[in-house]
Amino acid sequence: MRRSFLAGLAALPLARHALVRPALAQTGPQAKLPQEPLAIVTRDGTRHEFRVEMALTPDQQMVGLMFRPSVAPDEGMLFDWGTPRESSMWMRNTITSLDMLFINADGTIRRIAERTVPYSLAPIDSRGPVRATLELAAGTAERLGLRVGDRVEQRIFAPAR
Repeated sequence: MRRSFLAGLAALPLARHALVRPALAQTGPQAKLPQEPLAIVTRDGTRHEFRVEMALTPDQQMVGLMFRPSVAPDEGMLFDWGTPRESSMWMRNTITSLDMLFINADGTIRRIAERTVPYSLAPIDSRGPVRATLELAAGTAERLGLRVGDRVEQRIFAPAR
């Protein structure tokens, strides 16, 4: 059963893939966003380092990794929602498969959606409120043995002082 189309559009994360500016659709890949370091620490203490583009504004979040032909093994994009909320993404106009990690406010991984289907309109939900969503190259979660509960280290998850 499909969710209400209007309910889906009400969520900005889902809408980011639905609403593409005509100019972007005609010009192809956008320039990379500013990058920051991010690490994922697995349950056995292994640390995996990445450089991630930061999607912070609604416009950046709407476009995400659309039209990108690939994502490097040590790169990705972090969508910072600012405060915990439901996150629902889809793959419209995203031409490469991705792994999506939905991350709680404390930096723990809540859910992993592996090998998402390019161009799919099927919603990919966080299944609960999350602070951020991390998109990585498809197969990264399996290759690195990432699991729910592993910890993401990045400045947005820093403890309050």
